[in-house]
Amino acid sequence: MTLPLPVSPDGADRAFQVDLRGLVDLLSHHLYSSPRVYLRELLQNAVDALTARRGLEPDAPADAFGIRLFADGSVVRVEDDGVGLSEADVHTFLATIGRSSKRADGIAEQRGDFIGQFGIGLLSCFLVADEIHVLSRSARTPDAPAVEWRGHGDGSYSVRTLPASARPRPGTTVTLTPRSDTGEWTRPAQVYALGRHFGSLLRHPVTFSDGTAGASAVFVNPEPAPWARTFPTPGSRSRALAAYGEEVFGSAPLDTIELDLPAVGLKGIACVLPEAVPAGRRHGHRVHVKGMLLSEQADEILPEWAFFVRCVIDAESLRPTASRESLYEDDTLAAVRDALAERLRAWIARAAASDPDLLGRFLQAHHLAVKSLAVHDDEILRLLLPWLPFETTDGHTTLDEFARTHRTVLVTSSVEEFRQVSAIASAAGLGVVNGGYTYDRELVHRLPEIRPEASVADLDPATLTAHLDPVDRETELAASAYLALARDALAVFDCDVALRTFHPASAPALLVDSREARHERTRSQLAREQEGGLWGDILGALRQEAPRAQLILNQLNPLVRTAVAIDEPELARTSAEALYGQAALLSRRPLRPAESSLINRSFLDLLAHALRKDS
Repeated sequence: MTLPLPVSPDGADRAFQVDLRGLVDLLSHHLYSSPRVYLRELLQNAVDALTARRGLEPDAPADAFGIRLFADGSVVRVEDDGVGLSEADVHTFLATIGRSSKRADGIAEQRGDFIGQFGIGLLSCFLVADEIHVLSRSARTPDAPAVEWRGHGDGSYSVRTLPASARPRPGTTVTLTPRSDTGEWTRPAQVYALGRHFGSLLRHPVTFSDGTAGASAVFVNPEPAPWARTFPTPGSRSRALAAYGEEVFGSAPLDTIELDLPAVGLKGIACVLPEAVPAGRRHGHRVHVKGMLLSEQADEILPEWAFFVRCVIDAESLRPTASRESLYEDDTLAAVRDALAERLRAWIARAAASDPDLLGRFLQAHHLAVKSLAVHDDEILRLLLPWLPFETTDGHTTLDEFARTHRTVLVTSSVEEFRQVSAIASAAGLGVVNGGYTYDRELVHRLPEIRPEASVADLDPATLTAHLDPVDRETELAASAYLALARDALAVFDCDVALRTFHPASAPALLVDSREARHERTRSQLAREQEGGLWGDILGALRQEAPRAQLILNQLNPLVRTAVAIDEPELARTSAEALYGQAALLSRRPLRPAESSLINRSFLDLLAHALRKDS
């Protein structure tokens, strides 16, 4: 409904017109995530009213004031023992959209004690009802009358004063008559569930009743948060925190980290997840403000690297946004995020220093998360780099243990390079780490910062081949004809062939090649194909001496000793191609079409030769 305005002379100030239905539509589609927030807003208003009442009567017993929820399928009612409203308050605050009682004189300076500060919460009730009935009596004046306010979805409202007996005690009762299409949010079981969802950590007693004859009201928040309770032993406290984390998140945490930031009134727990989280995926955290659930997906409360934990926190000084479903990004939130990150670092440090079993289970599940943290955090690097597992020529082991065995730690630049050389390097006594996984190569190169006695270098083909023993001159001369045929057969792959001795003897050949070398050969080939054109000239200007791959045959292998003695040229070429194909397959790198064709062809040729020989 659009409110009518008096005619004003030209140039005079005019008041904005408000279309209440349009505003409610805006709230439902753009501000609030779901109609269910109506109960949160009513609970929130009740809590703020109780806070104000407590300010008036600070010596009242702790359980003197409370909140009562009622739903029987036909109405939803929220009743509180708060400060209440006078007739003037009703006209001022319930009939003016956007004005909050928390801005009233004498309360504005205390707004930090209240959850809601935007003055639009009551409008959320129009998401589920066409009429809102408010009955209130102010606690500020002992003999204040009761005041009734009825608001309608068309923008109209009525106010009338009732005898004090209409509400014997100060406080407010809000009654909604739900629309027929909102039953899923207003059924008794759902109202109780929403009350538990939003108000389980509220500090005031909240009860629920569905009007069933003989049934007593049940508590929505039967006990305080576990971090707010006392326990006989530290162990029982830890078990209670872990049980609460399991109840909230659905799985038993690996460990719980108690969080306490007195400066902003923040308490809670961080649950260390028992399983790895996919890289880049961030779990949301449950954030309560003054006991009221604000969000289940507040990922802004922790830095991005902390995706191995999920938190439940309750804070006093964090600011909610207007929808009260996320946190306002300000200096306070930034400081809280930094402080919580420091708590996580401290937990990792304690585990490293005093609980190696817990640290091992943590790293087994979350080593990737820790590696991403160690890349940018020198303290975590210092604490955990020696404990982190890496794939090495000694198997999966910690970097500290590996560095004690190998004075020089060699690291590959890719997974495929590690797979090419791991068996040969291990037999040669070389210590090689697979640096092809995310963060690994960078972290291994930082090992001397933690262990100055360690030496780290990139592994290149020359380093490996230098550790392979040459064959004697007579063996080299005897194999020269075969090696020439093999080089000719493999020239199409820019591959040289050499004869060496190395262990294990079961390995017939080693293909030494790198991604960079293959890339350069591909570019050179493209330049030759484009020769004469503009693109060919450009590539030709960039041309370098294309690095060659090297197929190293193992003289200790019986199959190789048989192959180099072959005196039939075609069979010699086929055997060289087969050895190249087998070495390429063992490298586990993607095969080029020509290499796949060569493997198939050489296999069929060898099979045909064997069949002819048998026949």
